[in-house]
Amino acid sequence: KFEFNPKDGIDNPALSLAEDTDGEGVGEPRFYLLSKGSAETFGFCLHEELGCQGHIIRQVELGGLAQRRGLQDGDRLLQVNGHFVDHMDHHRVVQKIKASGNQVLLAVLDSHSYEAAKALGKDLSQTLPADIRPRLCHITRDKSGFGFSVSGPEGTKGTFQLCVRQDGPAERAGVPPGSWLLELNGASVRSCSHAQLARKLKQSGSKVTLLVASSAVEEFYRLRGLRVTAALADTSWLPFKARELHMVKGPAGYGFLLKEEDCSSGPPGQFLWDVDVGLPAEQAGMKEGDRLLAVNGESIEGLDHQQTVLRIRAHEDQVTLLVIDPAADEFYRSVGLGDPAWSLGC
Repeated sequence: KFEFNPKDGIDNPALSLAEDTDGEGVGEPRFYLLSKGSAETFGFCLHEELGCQGHIIRQVELGGLAQRRGLQDGDRLLQVNGHFVDHMDHHRVVQKIKASGNQVLLAVLDSHSYEAAKALGKDLSQTLPADIRPRLCHITRDKSGFGFSVSGPEGTKGTFQLCVRQDGPAERAGVPPGSWLLELNGASVRSCSHAQLARKLKQSGSKVTLLVASSAVEEFYRLRGLRVTAALADTSWLPFKARELHMVKGPAGYGFLLKEEDCSSGPPGQFLWDVDVGLPAEQAGMKEGDRLLAVNGESIEGLDHQQTVLRIRAHEDQVTLLVIDPAADEFYRSVGLGDPAWSLGC
């Protein structure tokens, strides 16, 4: 049995709408967006149990966040932040939840429906929407502008649809045609008028970061009463990337020093310094000041310095680190992604 009881976070509202089952055979998956405060846990444990298939929701705390939103003992976890996880190693699923930090979107199926679907040989991934993530796009203006225009109902605040110019900067940055604008440079546009939005775009200078959702994704969240946030976004279109460094230890070691330092926001982070010329760390592409996100595919979110060191030393002769440089790290934080590791497969 593997138990998971996540802790820490920020104070955000949590909204969810459970879908009804049909009462017979296989019911429909239910979706929950959980946002926890600094003194809260998500209020459940995730178990792997002998003789039972799937990742099982257990120990749902009475009056806790999970119970208040509708999670039930025995529910099977199918999806974490839009990623299908039923087929994944249990420990990796736990890590994906931990790496999502303060907010997580879960899709679950009740135990009866799950077992019935398995008995029928159903592919449970086919019962879930193919893509339910909004998209973060970073656009650099060219001589003709950002490559999109904004429309919305006259006199209505916060409802903006984007018309994207073909082959323009917005399209190249990944903005889907006809998508809805949710955030501008990390701030919600829900209370903005058209004039205020135009002013904010002008103040952005030559670069702007948009959180957008296609009509299908916007409808998915709206019908379930869920608020779309950057923490749930597909970040694959962003120019700011984490880097994976695989190192084989040499006679003089890996050739770097790990230090715990305060971050501009949030808890202390683990940073990489004193990268020795010619040793494995430099050869793998490590740079001074990189922040460590994950070790051997597992997020270090919530680990202290000593625990992180032990994680690195777990395999004596080699290690794979996921790191991010200071500029990319600051960008992720500015748009509400304090720890990008979850969106990068950890």
